[in-house]
Amino acid sequence: MSETLNKVMDLAKRRGIFWPSYEIYGGVAGLYDIGPIGVKIKNKILKLWRKYFIEDNDDFVVEVETPIIGPSKVFEASGHVESFTDPVVECTKCRRVYRADHLIEDALKRSVEGLKPEELTKMIKENNLKCPSCGGDLGEVRLFNLLFATTIGPFTGNIGYLRPETAQGMFTSFKRVYESVRQKLPLGIAQIGRVARNEISPRQGLIRMREFSIMEIEFFIDPEDTENVPLSRFYDLKVKVLTKDEKVKDGRPKEYGIDEMVREKIVETPWMAYWMAVASKFVRALGINEFYFEEKLPHERAHYARQVFDQIAVINDMKVEISGHAYRGNYDLSRHMKFSGQDLSVFKKFEIPQAVKKKTVVIDNNKLKDKEKRKKLMDLIQNKQPEEIEEMLTKRVSIDGILLSDVISVIEREEKVTGKHFIPEVVEPSFGVERTLFLTILNAYKEKEGRTVLSLPRELGPYDVAVFPLLERENLINKAREIRDLLSKKYDILYDDSGSIGRRYARADEIGVPYAITIDPQTLVDNTVTIRDRDTWNQVRVKVNEIENSLQKLFSGEDISKIGIEVK
Repeated sequence: MSETLNKVMDLAKRRGIFWPSYEIYGGVAGLYDIGPIGVKIKNKILKLWRKYFIEDNDDFVVEVETPIIGPSKVFEASGHVESFTDPVVECTKCRRVYRADHLIEDALKRSVEGLKPEELTKMIKENNLKCPSCGGDLGEVRLFNLLFATTIGPFTGNIGYLRPETAQGMFTSFKRVYESVRQKLPLGIAQIGRVARNEISPRQGLIRMREFSIMEIEFFIDPEDTENVPLSRFYDLKVKVLTKDEKVKDGRPKEYGIDEMVREKIVETPWMAYWMAVASKFVRALGINEFYFEEKLPHERAHYARQVFDQIAVINDMKVEISGHAYRGNYDLSRHMKFSGQDLSVFKKFEIPQAVKKKTVVIDNNKLKDKEKRKKLMDLIQNKQPEEIEEMLTKRVSIDGILLSDVISVIEREEKVTGKHFIPEVVEPSFGVERTLFLTILNAYKEKEGRTVLSLPRELGPYDVAVFPLLERENLINKAREIRDLLSKKYDILYDDSGSIGRRYARADEIGVPYAITIDPQTLVDNTVTIRDRDTWNQVRVKVNEIENSLQKLFSGEDISKIGIEVK
């Protein structure tokens, strides 16, 4: 697979898809430029993601944009300042720093994700692992925080961070969005935006980067409402899942229906199954048909997650995470409530008012006229629940010689309530944009008769159609430009009249243009052109006035042999 990776990296540089940033200065690991062809493909992927995740779910998903820079307090609340770390180890001889878990995994060919620094240090020493660069001894493993720090404004004390995910902006703006959509749950807040992570050892092209884009949804739910999840949209869909129980037994992924995942309690909420189904359809639309979901073990999960599934794309012999699905519970909103002092709960109105018994603490002020003793009493019981105070009364707690039971009582009353406040919980499907672009291209890379073909799904080609005059003759060029102008009202056209027709076909194939229309001398005789298919290289002749109808059929999935007269 490494050979294919190298070929894809070479193709990407040569054909304007992507390349290392700042090349004239030697480049910077983990930073990549997306070239003109890459941007076109990427934008098609973004459009496809919006279709599957937003437009097809517009009854409960909206899109926002939030800043890439946030104040320190936001990331203290989110837990990133404390917990967004990776293990590193330094060579005592050459001082090179490595990501410790990757170094061990590469050497021992086993997963050590989530192990503590002291456990990793022990493995390095027991297996006598050395520095890959100079062979020197490796030191103790320590944790390294991946946040990029900055200052906001000219004041050095005003610390901020570049966001490592788009999520926190959606959590902090949740109440605003919730109120703007008429206070309805479930509510999905989608965002596509840039993020930054100070990765220790970025590698494998666009797979692990220091700056990249994320497309994700924070989906806010009422955890008690499990009946109104539209799983019927995926009644016939099956996906492969490697559960945590199978994982610890070195088992293999098993196939489940989406509703079966809910019945078997493989997912903690039906909405996890729903968004895993949406992700499955989206990834298949990228042309990647081999994938499975792998459940993270407790020690592998992020600090905020109650359950996590990684969607693993299988491309040849390579397995790479293409999306992550986290059940974050109410961790984020609860933390932001605590750190900001703002109420981020929502009110759930009952269909029928309910009678509930509530305990109330009553203080007999007539028996407690001493202001100093009253203050001490209030300080003692402040922020305590009625049940806690009841226990204090049972234990005959006293203060300054006064039994609490002499001045305090807890009574139970029945009240009618119309609803209750609760903190919504969150399901998060998340994709890295550049990683998705890279895996889509890697999966599409093919070789045919010594030539490279980027066999992208038709909808993802950087151009819809190429238009070529067969020869560099003025009459053919004029006719080709006339057809180009006609089609460009509906399609994104690549026009090229330079070089041999074979080389022009090859250039179009290399960047994934699905169809090529060629104007040749016969066009001037009978007003027909050839349409060539990128993957099969088959060609048919059609009338010029039938080109648009023929392309429409091709983009709808019809075989090229059925739309015209085959060219031998």
